[in-house]
Amino acid sequence: MRRYSRTSLLLAASLALLAGYIDAVGFLQLGGFFVSFMSGNSTRLGVGAALGDLTIVTTAGGLIGLFVLGVIAGVLAAPEWWRWRRVSVLALVTTLLAVAAWLAGQGSPASAAFTALAMGALNAVFQRDGDIAIGVTYMTGALVRMGQRIAAALRGGPVWDFAPFAMLWVSLTTGAVLGAATYGAIGGVALWVAAGASAGVGAVLLARDSRANG
Repeated sequence: MRRYSRTSLLLAASLALLAGYIDAVGFLQLGGFFVSFMSGNSTRLGVGAALGDLTIVTTAGGLIGLFVLGVIAGVLAAPEWWRWRRVSVLALVTTLLAVAAWLAGQGSPASAAFTALAMGALNAVFQRDGDIAIGVTYMTGALVRMGQRIAAALRGGPVWDFAPFAMLWVSLTTGAVLGAATYGAIGGVALWVAAGASAGVGAVLLARDSRANG
């Protein structure tokens, strides 16, 4: 994380907040399944398989597959040579979220499919050398790194190296609170808020990149 500027870290925190918001909405829509936390869905798939519950297996497995497809789509939308790759990814995410929000308004269960696709694609914002450098929709890795940095600090290392990872976790958790509260207040319309936020972040990036490349 030291390799990233403050602007990039702020972007990562903003996207983590958005991911937490969307995952909370999806969790409530689906009654306990996730649209971005695939470790949780993998556990549910395993439990469903052990219990012989085909509904759990197909729901969790389908969401996992859609998430992976979203990652693929996000990576393909943002080749390394394309200077607008972050904007391209956010344009894709915004489109998928808008479709999900429209379907939610129609009462269609397919809404969750497009939300899972969007969450997979969102991770492609931070590509570096062909890999996802910062995962913004899941926090297990960030918590592990935070613990590692705290341990290093206790041994005399840099004191605040854990802070960026803590910031990501706090952002995602705060987003989940906001998502759950918004869904409780306005239902599936909450996804339009997410689509608007994604579009807003994309617009800020577009303006910033245009100045930088101008």
